[in-house]
Amino acid sequence: MDVIQRIDELMKEHNWSSYKLSAKSGLSTSTLANIHTRNTIPSIPTLEAICKAFGITLSQFFQDETSTVQLNDEQMEFFNKWMSLTKEQKKILNDIIKEFK
Repeated sequence: MDVIQRIDELMKEHNWSSYKLSAKSGLSTSTLANIHTRNTIPSIPTLEAICKAFGITLSQFFQDETSTVQLNDEQMEFFNKWMSLTKEQKKILNDIIKEFK
């Protein structure tokens, strides 16, 4: 897996700039710039900060697309509530979530 490419994918999914990732992760913009410009693999603590900013675990970061997704407790609670919603309620909630991007 290309770690830098994965970070870029997550930034694109969240519609985040490097500046926003820096703010959310607590990492300096220069640290993030060095990862990209020098094409260096981030350290584990740096990668953990990036994952935390995106609300995922290291395990989820490294999962390939064919594997099943492991949900944390908060995600499982949300999913269970989602499952009890009507089709219309799901659409409304989805529209609200899209507004946060």
